[in-house]
Amino acid sequence: MFFSSQLLEDAVREFSRLPGIGKKTALRLVLHLIRQEEGQVLQFSDVLARLRKEIRFCERCHNISDEQLCRICSNQLRKQKVICVVENLRDVIAIESTQQFSGIYHVLGGIISPLDGIGPEDLQIESLISRIQKEETEEVIFALNPTIQGDTTIYYIGKKLKPFPLKITTIARGVSFGGELEYADEMTLARSIMNRIPVENYINHA
Repeated sequence: MFFSSQLLEDAVREFSRLPGIGKKTALRLVLHLIRQEEGQVLQFSDVLARLRKEIRFCERCHNISDEQLCRICSNQLRKQKVICVVENLRDVIAIESTQQFSGIYHVLGGIISPLDGIGPEDLQIESLISRIQKEETEEVIFALNPTIQGDTTIYYIGKKLKPFPLKITTIARGVSFGGELEYADEMTLARSIMNRIPVENYINHA
């Protein structure tokens, strides 16, 4: 792809580094920005710069946050004793979009996957155990992708939670095995949350 401007070429190169953005799409985005007023483009770049510089992770659930606690954890209208365990930040967004869950979250930061070199020690599992001890949690809901790695993670954490007097459930298999929560339609995901089942039943029938 030939560029008549080095500035244009540099901008296209940077945009094309984004996941799912090829050079043609990157060029279209850059040309769009060029057509905008300078103030709008400066505002766009300022938001991105602030995002990278000021973004934090919630000290309680490890979700993205502006403060020590994210908006979900600090919302006293949420059920503070019900924790939904998810793999990543995108899963929080997917579940929130269903508007069917009123508890709080715990972001593991991945799932157990020995082939990828990811073990329990690489995830936010111990911080989950610590939360449950301190906060007297009543229910833990596993909302992990229905894959072998997801099932392994549920099984591992489920065994660690057995000593605690709490309800341990997982979302129903409305999401097909091998699928990902962020790509499930909102209705299917909502039903999976509402029709959650005990983890022991899930593991025995997986």
